[in-house]
Amino acid sequence: MPEDFQGLEKADSCAHHPHAGGLWVMWISLSVGIVMLVMKCYAYAVTGSSAIFSDAAESVVHNVAVGFALFSLWYSSQPADRNHPYGHDKIDFFSAGFEGALIVLVAVYIVYAAITRWMHGIAADNLGVGLWLTIAAFLINCVLGGFLVARGRKMNSLVVEANGRHVLTDSWTSLGVIIGLLLTWLTGWKPFDPISAIAVALGILWSGVSLMRRAFRGLMDEADPMVDRVIHEVLTTEVGKYGAQFHAAKHRRAGRHIWVEVHLLFPDETPIWLAHAQATEIEKAIEARLGPGANASAHLEPAHDHARVHGS
Repeated sequence: MPEDFQGLEKADSCAHHPHAGGLWVMWISLSVGIVMLVMKCYAYAVTGSSAIFSDAAESVVHNVAVGFALFSLWYSSQPADRNHPYGHDKIDFFSAGFEGALIVLVAVYIVYAAITRWMHGIAADNLGVGLWLTIAAFLINCVLGGFLVARGRKMNSLVVEANGRHVLTDSWTSLGVIIGLLLTWLTGWKPFDPISAIAVALGILWSGVSLMRRAFRGLMDEADPMVDRVIHEVLTTEVGKYGAQFHAAKHRRAGRHIWVEVHLLFPDETPIWLAHAQATEIEKAIEARLGPGANASAHLEPAHDHARVHGS
C-alpha cells in the first residue's frame, strides 16, 4: 500500500469501533480543559487583565466545543439505519464547523472587550501571579494539543483533530497573553495588555475561519485530489485486464469512510455474470488501495450500446 494511504489503514485498524479510542481521548481533553478554565478564571480575578480575559473566554468556547464533539463522536459511531443508509459520519464536519464558528464568535467578542476596557480604563494588577498561571496553561495545552492532533490523524477523525488544533490555538492564545503580560510587567505601560488581547483574537479568528472552511469542503463533498488520482490509477490498471473501459469515476468522504462510484463499460459479448464478477474484483482493488473504510460501487454498461442509451 502506498505511503499516502498507510495512515488511513492505521486509522481503521481500531477493530469495529473506530471512535471508541476517540471518546476517552475527548474526555481527557474536556477534563484538562475544565482545569485550564478554572486556572485562567482565577488568574483573571486576581489581575483584571484583558489579555487573560481573552484567554479565559477562549477556554469557555473550547469546553463547549469539546462537549459537542463528544456527542458527535458517539453519534457518528452509530450504525447505518433506514434513514441514514450511509451512516452518521458526516456529523464530524458539522462538529468541526460548529467549533470553528464558536472560535470566530469568541475572537470578535475578545476584540470588543479589549477595546472597551482600553477606552474606559485599564486595570492590570498582580501580573506575576497571572503570568505564571498562564505559562503553566500554555505548557499543558501544547502537550495536550499535540497529542490530540496526532491521535486524530491516526484515527482519521476530523472531530478529534479539530479539537487538538483548537487546543493548540488555545496554547498560542496563552503565548500571546504571556508576551503581553511580560511587556506590561516590564515596561509598566498598561496598553500592552489590551493590544496583546486583540492580537491574540486575530490569530484565533484565522484558526476559526480555517476550520469552518475545512468543514464546509467536507459537507459539500469536495473531491480530494490525492484520492481521485489513486482511484484513476487503480481503474486504469484493472479495467485493462478485462478489456473494459471506465468513466464517471467520483468519490466523497464522510468521516473515516470514502465512497467511490464508477461506470464500467464491458465488451458486448461479456455475459452479465462474468461482467459482475470482474466488476467486483475491480471494486475490491479500489478498496484495497484506499484501505479499510473505502466502499466502491460499479455501474455496469455495454460498451457498444453506451452511446445510444446515454445519448452521446
